[in-house]
Amino acid sequence: MRFLTAGDPGFSEAFDRVVRDRRESDADVSRDVAAILNEVRERGDEALVEYTMRLDGHRLGAESGWSVSPEECAAAYAGLEPALRDALDLAAGRIAAYHRGQLPQDRDYTDDVGMRLGARWRPVDAAGLYVPGGRAAYPSSLLMNAIPAKVAGVGRLVVTTPTPKGEANPLVLAAAHLAGVDEVWRIGGAQAIAALAYGTRRIAPVDVVTGPGNAWVAEAKRQLYGVVGIDMVAGPSEILVIADRHNDPEWIAADLLSQAEHDPASQSILITDDRAFAAQVEDAIDVQMVRLASARIAQESWERHGLIIVVSDLADAVPLANRLAAEHVELAVADPEALFTGLRHAGSVFLGRHTPEAVGDYLAGPNHVLPTGRRARFSSGLSVLDFMKRTSFIGATPDALAAVGPAAIRLAEAEGLPAHALSIAKRLT
Repeated sequence: MRFLTAGDPGFSEAFDRVVRDRRESDADVSRDVAAILNEVRERGDEALVEYTMRLDGHRLGAESGWSVSPEECAAAYAGLEPALRDALDLAAGRIAAYHRGQLPQDRDYTDDVGMRLGARWRPVDAAGLYVPGGRAAYPSSLLMNAIPAKVAGVGRLVVTTPTPKGEANPLVLAAAHLAGVDEVWRIGGAQAIAALAYGTRRIAPVDVVTGPGNAWVAEAKRQLYGVVGIDMVAGPSEILVIADRHNDPEWIAADLLSQAEHDPASQSILITDDRAFAAQVEDAIDVQMVRLASARIAQESWERHGLIIVVSDLADAVPLANRLAAEHVELAVADPEALFTGLRHAGSVFLGRHTPEAVGDYLAGPNHVLPTGRRARFSSGLSVLDFMKRTSFIGATPDALAAVGPAAIRLAEAEGLPAHALSIAKRLT
């Protein structure tokens, strides 16, 4: 774990290294993924059988083992312990309510020259949703991907999820039932993304692929963008906590560990204006770490990528936060709005001492599929719009074309495109 003090000699250089640290896939992963994608494109189901057996220890038979039926998903939902089922229902309801507010409005109007203009929003026909199933299974991830697609009006929702040794997580299946998923396939990794993009004899292709995964899944989405739409290329989880000394150090330690336990490549950063408080948080992390079932992963993440930065004033944390453009930013202060106003780049922001990032992972409402690796500088979290596309339209009357056509002709001729000019000019004579 690194401990940096703003203003010390070498701070700028050290912080620059943190900003540039990608913590993502290397050239070997890229080559391996390219080979997997090619195999699935060329050999389809046969390649899926081989990769699933090799990587998940699960045999896809000639007629069985490929998918989970809707009846099995419904049974998994019905079999949940009531309090857990209620929690899943609460999460689904809150996520749906938030995302319904994202639905865009069509436009249709006539401008001052009499030309009709506008745009219509329509959902894609089919969406593929990747749900991780390696280190842990995440029903919350399924809800966060499937519910926006359902709200958008997507007609066919397809889930792919790895089932090591053939075991499907009942919570994931229950979430699939609750979200109205149409198909659940027992396939994971880059090969699942390839199947969704290219299609195979069994699995029909989709238009958009969303959902988080490991480095191979992220790289597969990157390479297949253009064959299908994607939400984003997501990397390891990140959290930045900006906190003053009036916080309980135990709370802040838990917040930092909540992301460290995801992956050894996850990054947890604290910025504070009090060195004594920073030391208290560090001590609390050490104490809490040993009690976690995820201690091995969390410790590796904290030791490799954890960081505490001490600034002279918390206002100085905002420019640092904007450079980091972190996936999650907690503003654990009495007046978060003062810092929030200047925060320009973040995947999602958690305001105040009583808003831990973890509540956003499950049921606050906003999506937890968020940009990582500084991509919050130019991209946003998953939303209804990732499952929709906008079609613009134009309707010109003779008078409207006469009003704007001569200018269009001049522009076409200036660009050296005489046929463009001619197609307008012929209508004006």
